[in-house]
Amino acid sequence: MPVSDYELFQAWKSVLALCEIGPGQTVTVLTSQDSNEQTIRCAILAVREAGAVANRLDVQPTNGSLSLSRDPLAFVGTTPLTNNPAAVAMLKASDLVLDLMTLLFSAEQHDILEAGGRILLAVEPPEVLVRMVPTLADRETVLAASRKLQAARSMHVTSEAGTNVTFALGQYPMLEEYGFVDKPGRWDHWPSGFLATWSNEGSAQGKIVLAPGDILLPQKAYVQQPITFDIENGFVTSISGGFEADHLRDYMESFNDPEVYAISHIGWGLQKRAHWSVLGFYDREASIGMDSRACAGNFLWSTGPNNEAGGTRDTACHIDIPMRNCTVALDGSPVVIGGKLVEAV
Repeated sequence: MPVSDYELFQAWKSVLALCEIGPGQTVTVLTSQDSNEQTIRCAILAVREAGAVANRLDVQPTNGSLSLSRDPLAFVGTTPLTNNPAAVAMLKASDLVLDLMTLLFSAEQHDILEAGGRILLAVEPPEVLVRMVPTLADRETVLAASRKLQAARSMHVTSEAGTNVTFALGQYPMLEEYGFVDKPGRWDHWPSGFLATWSNEGSAQGKIVLAPGDILLPQKAYVQQPITFDIENGFVTSISGGFEADHLRDYMESFNDPEVYAISHIGWGLQKRAHWSVLGFYDREASIGMDSRACAGNFLWSTGPNNEAGGTRDTACHIDIPMRNCTVALDGSPVVIGGKLVEAV
C-alpha cells in the first residue's frame, strides 16, 4: 500500500536527525533515471526543514548494455560517477550524500568516504522505508552483536538441510548496518539491521545447501529445490542441483571472471521489522530485497567483491543469499539457532 508524502517526509526527518543534520551543513541527493520521485521530493523537503542546504545531483545511468538485469546490484563497480571527477568533487564537498541511485562497491564511494564524507543509501520503495525507519535501539543491537563478532576468530554455520561450513575471521572489518550515518567516513543503508564481515582470504571451507524458501539476490527468487555449493579455500568450486542451480551457474559464468566465485561478506540479520515474506509481494524491479537481507535470524552470505572492505576483488558480480533455519556459531558459541536469534548477543 502506498504511503503519503507526509509519512515519508516524517520518516526522512527522523533519519536526518539521527544523522545529526542541521543548519550550516550541505546535503546532496544523488539520483538517476530510476530514482523514486516521491523519495527524492520528501528527502529534499526534510533536508530543508532541518535547515541544511539541499542539492540534487542527477547523473545518467550506466551499465545498461552490460547487465543482465535492471537491478542496481546486478552489475556493480562501475557507476555514473566513474570517470566523472566533477560529480565526485561535489559529493566530497557535501556533509552528507543521500544515495538514491546505488554507488555500492564503487571506487568513487570509497573515495568519498576516505575524504570523510558520509553516504546513506536509500533505494527501497517508500512504504518499506517508512516501515523500517531506523532507531537508536537498532544501532545498539547491531553494535552489541558487532562486539561479539569482532572478538571471534571463527564462524561455523550448519543447517538440517546439510549446510556445514567454516570461516576464519579477523582479517577484515565489520559491516555494521543500522540505517543511518552518524560519523565521518560512514556508509549505511536505510532500511537495514544486519551485521557482517568478510572471512580471512582462502579460509572458507565446507558445504552450503540452500533449502526451499531460501533466497537468491539479485534474482529476487525463493529457491524451490535444494542447491548445493561446495566451498574450498575461500571459493565456490561447484554449484549443483536442478534448474535453479543451472540458472545461477549460467548467470555467474556470464561475467567471465573467476572472482565471482569468491566468498564475500558473511553475517546474520537482526531487524525484527523485516519480514521474509515481503519479497513475494513485489515485482522484481520494484525492490532490491532489503527485508530478505536484514530479517532477524537469517544467515546472509555472498559471493564476489570485497573492495569495500579493503580487499582487492572488484568483480562486477555480487550474489547475496539470505538463508533460513541455520545455526550460526562464533568460536563455538551460537548467535543464531535454527534461524532464531540468541537474544543475549
